[in-house]
Amino acid sequence: MKTGLIWYRNDLRVNDHYGLCGARKNCDRLFAVYCFNPKNFKNNKHGFKKTEKFRAQFLIETIQNLQKNLKELNIGLFVYLDEPYKVIPSLVNKYEVKELFYQEEWTSEEFQETKFLKANLPSSIRYTSSYQQFLIEPSLIPYKDFNEIPEIFTKFRHKVEKDWCVSEASPKIKMFPKENFISTNTAVPALQDLGLSCFTVDSRTAFPFKGGEEEANKRLQYYLWETNLIASYKETRNGLIGKDYSSKLSAWLANGSISAKTIYWEIKRYEKEQTKNNSTYWLIFELLWRDYFKYISLKHQSSIFQLNGISNKKLIWNRDSIVFKQWISGNTEEPFVNANMNEIANTGFMSNRGRQNVNSYWAKELKQDWRVGAAYFESLLIDYDVHSNWGNWMYNSGVGNDPRDRKFNITSQADRYDPESNYQKLWLSK
Repeated sequence: MKTGLIWYRNDLRVNDHYGLCGARKNCDRLFAVYCFNPKNFKNNKHGFKKTEKFRAQFLIETIQNLQKNLKELNIGLFVYLDEPYKVIPSLVNKYEVKELFYQEEWTSEEFQETKFLKANLPSSIRYTSSYQQFLIEPSLIPYKDFNEIPEIFTKFRHKVEKDWCVSEASPKIKMFPKENFISTNTAVPALQDLGLSCFTVDSRTAFPFKGGEEEANKRLQYYLWETNLIASYKETRNGLIGKDYSSKLSAWLANGSISAKTIYWEIKRYEKEQTKNNSTYWLIFELLWRDYFKYISLKHQSSIFQLNGISNKKLIWNRDSIVFKQWISGNTEEPFVNANMNEIANTGFMSNRGRQNVNSYWAKELKQDWRVGAAYFESLLIDYDVHSNWGNWMYNSGVGNDPRDRKFNITSQADRYDPESNYQKLWLSK
């Protein structure tokens, strides 16, 4: 009997999952493991948690749903509050695992995590990995290698759009034999186990959703088929209040509860059966932006975390703890910035328009180290994605992929996107 193991990372789903499909073909029995790495819940060098309560709770809900969905396929999920290299080797030995399936991750911390794990596994084990976090996976982009990826998104988009090549989403696998089910006795940790405080969801939040693949699919169906909100996405996407001004799919995409391909093909079906317009295209456009930042990090590696960014611009940056405290507490000279900072502090979410403005203000008005702002977003954002977060922070700070190096006029932005000050009233009220 050949036993396989799925090592889950940011691919927390059962549908359109390369590892599950490969394991179903090659293995007689399968089980899975997910590790809440303690390093991700400790204080960083800036003095705040690397992962705060909002994203942690969303992750907890996601793992609970994943455990349920896997069990329905007769796949047990072990869950640990520990580093992968400390717990997975014993599982491999106990159940005589022959093949390990996992999603490739390439940023520094994730790379080291993979390296340490492999160093502690027997040489006989077979590894099957995949890049399944993309809309257009690396083998299908029109470039020979990552070094050819252009530094300007528009050039990338135009070349990709000349010959779209999005592979079909893989179907849900058939159940494994019930008699081969490996029962697990581990529990999903609570916030307190992670050293985080419990919270009540703020009634004002624009993201009142729970984690998990089932919730992701519900939101996709709601946004497309139940409400047709996608048909006006381009007009509403710069909204600030409420759950429906944008798709809000980013959080589920970030931890892999839903795949970009699943969203893409559902949009294509919607275009065929309902309507095709600039708005339906624009949501696909945003998925391509997401891909682009991943390819940029593949190309530039750790440069996306460096002060000079990928542009290698040597700008003057300050690091003032008082200014930082004013910024995160919503106590700057800009009410629009303050409102957005209050929103993220209380909910773990902020609109795309808000993110651009507070980033520009922090980096280009206050001239503070942009990496501190990026790390703060990493801590709080429910939809934190390492590539999009750090890519966008570089972009808006003048050390990334923006060829025009724009600076936002915060007052003008507030007048345009919050003309009645409804958003500011919502988040500046005591």
